[in-house]
Amino acid sequence: MSVATAEQAYEDILYEERGRVATITFNRPHRMNAFRAQTYAECVHALHRAGWNREIGAIVLTGTGEKAFSVGGDAKEEKKADRVGRGPGTTGCSVEFLWTVIRDVPKPVIAKVRGYAIGAGNIIVTMCDLAMASENAVFGQVGPRVGSVDPFGTAMLARVVGEKRAREIWYLCERYPAAEALAMGLVNRVVPDDRLDAAVGEWCEKLLLKSPTALAIAKRSFNATDEGLRGAGMLGLSALALYFQTDEAKEGGAAFREKRDPDFFSRFPA
Repeated sequence: MSVATAEQAYEDILYEERGRVATITFNRPHRMNAFRAQTYAECVHALHRAGWNREIGAIVLTGTGEKAFSVGGDAKEEKKADRVGRGPGTTGCSVEFLWTVIRDVPKPVIAKVRGYAIGAGNIIVTMCDLAMASENAVFGQVGPRVGSVDPFGTAMLARVVGEKRAREIWYLCERYPAAEALAMGLVNRVVPDDRLDAAVGEWCEKLLLKSPTALAIAKRSFNATDEGLRGAGMLGLSALALYFQTDEAKEGGAAFREKRDPDFFSRFPA
């Protein structure tokens, strides 16, 4: 079984190729695997690297440790307008490029989830082709609590779990345990934590027995129905860049960092 590693090429992720499976691990456990701009850029690079490698048949996304798959954007990094529209390969790569490459690479991408998958972590699960979770996994969104939103993420979540449930998840910003995520269709399977690695490995073994071209065509055909959502999402993310410059958006982030409730309505009436 061939093994290739290149951790030295990245700061925020680990990259490994083993037996025709590429594993990309979010490696910021001191921040609950939260994403900064550099993390997005490194993930985009690694996904392109694995996704267009003919020797790779499946890609696994996961997080270091047991506490978190990823809790989304790093609260210590201020939301910036120039985070939208930057190209892949830059240290300021914008989030939409990660969503796009997960869907565009012609290989099945599997989310292997332990602990919290919140915010952008939850969106990654939504964007992946398949998702398997440990019994300790917890899912949810935080955008409106901290003065943010993801227009592509909202639309895709509605595709996955249904519109009413997606609105609930985005509007109320509550937490959902693994069993509930399974029931709503956000993940394909939930297993005991000590079985998660082996169970994802079994999925990969099954995928590697399938025609890679047939899988690529199937993925393209599934994605084709959602291309309009991508266009609308990109338009919405351009508007989000303008929103991030407002005092209202800054209030959400400041309140989160200061561990207080945001004062949206008295200061910024609709």
